[in-house]
Amino acid sequence: MLELRGVTKVYGSRKAVDNISFSLGDHEVLGFLGPNGAGKSTTMQIIAGYTSSTAGTVKVNGREILEDPIGCKRQIGYLPERPPLYPDMTVGAYLSFMFDLKKVRLPKKDHIAEICASVGIVDARERIIKNLSKGYQQRVGLAQAMLGDPGLLILDEPTVGLDPKQILEVRNLIRELGKRRAVIFSSHILQEIQTVCGRIIIINNGALIADDTPERLSALAGEHTLLLGVEGPPEEVLEALRALPGLKSAEQAGSPESGVFEFLLESEAGRDVRRDLFRLLAGKGWPVLSLRKSGMSLEDAFLRLTAGDSSGLFALFKSGKTGASESEGDGAQ
Repeated sequence: MLELRGVTKVYGSRKAVDNISFSLGDHEVLGFLGPNGAGKSTTMQIIAGYTSSTAGTVKVNGREILEDPIGCKRQIGYLPERPPLYPDMTVGAYLSFMFDLKKVRLPKKDHIAEICASVGIVDARERIIKNLSKGYQQRVGLAQAMLGDPGLLILDEPTVGLDPKQILEVRNLIRELGKRRAVIFSSHILQEIQTVCGRIIIINNGALIADDTPERLSALAGEHTLLLGVEGPPEEVLEALRALPGLKSAEQAGSPESGVFEFLLESEAGRDVRRDLFRLLAGKGWPVLSLRKSGMSLEDAFLRLTAGDSSGLFALFKSGKTGASESEGDGAQ
């Protein structure tokens, strides 16, 4: 459905988007994550044809968007963070106007009625948009994006400002939309991304740093992290651990029971330190009561991945261990 190759956007001396490459299948719901200023909105605007890239290509169903902008845009529905609404129009008049503006070729009355039903605004069609709640205005914006039955929906922060009930309704709607079309879904609410999206892309400083499922991102981000339970004097144990070759860091994590202390350990990439840990602690006479990989939430993974090179995770994701194919990751930084 969608293919980006080497997409770059430069403003003066600043790269807002830095050599991004990825592809999207016909019925995929893709979560698009990144800190503020990472380049998410700029990338989505380039895909939607609202702004052009400085370099690289964007193809929609095999057609390059700069060579066939009208044909490509017919395949794309775009909901920016601030919905493009005319507040003094009624919902029905606005959707009718946008239908004509987009030159949609479907039966007008039936098509608009179907969309209103799918996004839950049938009872609001005669109401003036500025009098609607934030949640209903978001739905009207989503209805606008769905006009013409596009194969790709781009939703930039569609749940901003909604109450919990409205957020749940929008999540369920996005899941349903993903059964019939491709969806790119940007959000700052990581739980939302995890529950709705089957695949996540993370960008930082304009560059793609991860592309995988939520489960694998969490697992890979914690791949080199161990939680160790030891019976022994905590200060001495910590000093010995920090001197062990192959460990990048060691921090005391708590005390689950009297005399037993837990330590969070991060090993160097490619190093299995478990046997060395056992020999070290056995030699000191400190019983090892537990040793396991430390689970990591998507939020933890996101924070570590966007923390910078000090997290030690950029090399992990650039090494090809995530779901992105090597060809897709050629431009990832």
